[in-house]
Amino acid sequence: MALRSLDEVAIVCDGLDHPEGITWGPDGFAYAGGEAGQIYRIDLEARTFEQIGSTGGFALGLALDGAGGIYVCDSKRRAVTVLRPDGSSAVVSRGTAERPLRTPNYPVFHPTGILYVSDSGVWERDDGAIYRIQPDGVTEIFSDLATRFPNGMAVSPDGDWLYVVESTLPGVSRLRINGDGTSGRREVVATLPGDVPDGVQFDEAGHLFISLYAPSRIYRLEPGGRIRIYLDDPSHVVLASPTNIAFGGALRRQLVIACLGRWHIGAIQAETSGCALHYPNPIGTP
Repeated sequence: MALRSLDEVAIVCDGLDHPEGITWGPDGFAYAGGEAGQIYRIDLEARTFEQIGSTGGFALGLALDGAGGIYVCDSKRRAVTVLRPDGSSAVVSRGTAERPLRTPNYPVFHPTGILYVSDSGVWERDDGAIYRIQPDGVTEIFSDLATRFPNGMAVSPDGDWLYVVESTLPGVSRLRINGDGTSGRREVVATLPGDVPDGVQFDEAGHLFISLYAPSRIYRLEPGGRIRIYLDDPSHVVLASPTNIAFGGALRRQLVIACLGRWHIGAIQAETSGCALHYPNPIGTP
């Protein structure tokens, strides 16, 4: 039985173009992407949204810097792009010369200002990788150990681990972030046989929330290792392939849910505040 009822999930807004990515910005708004590259800004309190730009491709995961720049993994353009507050945009990375991005899926900032990016590769070929984009804009391979369609990611609260959804594992692994910024060992922290996990986020109590593309479900991984069903929707209506999740709202007490399978953003009041994301200086600035 799920810990929470679907009746507790509010539809924040409807009419988006199959949103996959969702994140919380430093300005008090949520941001999501559409399958034609749309970038949406969402007011959780007013329950409204507006399109503020487009990448021109397929917007997957998003992350924001401290100046309001929106970094978007665009799988169609095979690039990480940034949409700036003034409306301008630029390509931040296409990978490395030796290994160009193929399916850039999800970006997440580390406290050091490094932007980690998952490149999922090709489904069931186990050829994914994790990149890191340095604050000066240089792109490097961070790790090629999490290969099984790496997808959503989260930095651990202490900054020492990068948690990675591997959709065809299926489950979640974590990569050690060494003191010099290089990648250390890989550990599997959760296996989810028969499921297709997609996104992850931490709350301040140390729970790891895992959203699934299929079935339409969200798990909560306890600090002790127990996996519990947090929300479940066999009908695929309220939770419709919940791909990415984010904590937002006042005190980050709302778990905000992107529903790729339909056209809406959902939210549920969380028991504990979510961990704060990191909003560094824009990439490429001193």
